[in-house]
Amino acid sequence: MNEIINIDSVDVYNKQFGLETLHPLVSVIDMNQATRLIGLKRFNYGIYALFLKMEKACNIKYGRQTYDYQEGTVVCFAPGQTAETTPTTDRPQMNVLGILFHPDLLRGTSLGKNIRNYSFFSYEANEALHLSEEERDILIHTLQIINKELEHGIDQHSKTLLVNYIELLLNYCMRFYERQFITRNSANKDALTKFEQLLDEYFQDQLPIQNGLPSVKYFADRVYLSPNYFGDMVKKETGKTPQEHIQTKVIELAKERIVDTEETVSQIAYSLGFQYPQHLCRLFKRRVGCTPNEYRNQALA
Repeated sequence: MNEIINIDSVDVYNKQFGLETLHPLVSVIDMNQATRLIGLKRFNYGIYALFLKMEKACNIKYGRQTYDYQEGTVVCFAPGQTAETTPTTDRPQMNVLGILFHPDLLRGTSLGKNIRNYSFFSYEANEALHLSEEERDILIHTLQIINKELEHGIDQHSKTLLVNYIELLLNYCMRFYERQFITRNSANKDALTKFEQLLDEYFQDQLPIQNGLPSVKYFADRVYLSPNYFGDMVKKETGKTPQEHIQTKVIELAKERIVDTEETVSQIAYSLGFQYPQHLCRLFKRRVGCTPNEYRNQALA
């Protein structure tokens, strides 16, 4: 197995490619400036990374998926993620731009508190962002601004400006991903149809009794998407999260069994995958406005 290189600082990454480090916590990457040829490598990221690939320069394997990058795509990594990179060129230079930043840069900032909202850091490689020419130019321009700030040198304003520019870059990515959800509407509809089918099948089988309530990851895995991408796609298409869809299904089934059977609330709860009956009661009360027993009494009145 190939050695895993732990990228716990921007300088460790830069040294792999012979790139210069201007700031200990953030670096704008231009692979056209690389001086070291690198072969197959597995990186374990301890920092945030965002790469804009301008050409088919390398393949990246992340999780179970391999993505063969074409022109104008963006892929992101967060601390704790491991990716395998295989160059498709025999030269050290690649037409790839990007940014690396350490979590310590975000400490005490609004971006540090909200970084988890940028869920695309946990998307799979095959869910990369495909940019239009105009979108690509916007990201390149923003990276150039950040690099100019790095060249300026560190002073009392550096951290604020760098974090603000990085936040601007991430917000552009968020906007472009939302556009991509729209342009991939047909594929998204197929995934949603499959989700509804899987949801029906899960509760028709004995899986709730065996495994409990289904997780979002359970369905994301079966439509070959990462949980974050799946969740964002479902929310964009329907206005509801996958968890809300699961809860809606559970409540529908609970109502049917409350009215159409003589099962106790406990029996119904266990058959739907709840570990404790009171959990069903709380969810039912919150979603329906009354307890399961009150619902049954109203139906029989």
